[in-house]
Amino acid sequence: MPHSYVKLWIHAIWTTKKRAPLIYPDVENIIHQFIFNQLYQQGCPVRIINGMPDHIHCLFLLNPQKSIADVIKQIKGSSSHYINQNHLINERFSWQTGYAAFAVSESVIERVFHYIRNQKMHHRGCS
Repeated sequence: MPHSYVKLWIHAIWTTKKRAPLIYPDVENIIHQFIFNQLYQQGCPVRIINGMPDHIHCLFLLNPQKSIADVIKQIKGSSSHYINQNHLINERFSWQTGYAAFAVSESVIERVFHYIRNQKMHHRGCS
């Protein structure tokens, strides 16, 4: 097929090692912006990134020339390195092994966007 059209929205979630609450409010935006830039550089436009002190949610379009596993591996590795090299937190930072990734239908993008945007409110209601 000479022309292909691929539009795969991915909702990805990954956690800090041992779910330690290490993404402090004073560095949260720096970490999110770094991840945003890394995804963009991989050809994965980002709709939103948000999370809690122990995990991250991202909604992005998957570059059709990349696998989800490769994208997330690169993001987790480069962001851990960035956090540690720039001493954004006082202790050694790493992400827990693994992740969750879900394909998101175009019809529910707004619902997923609002769910990610309202993470802090959502988790406040869960505790």
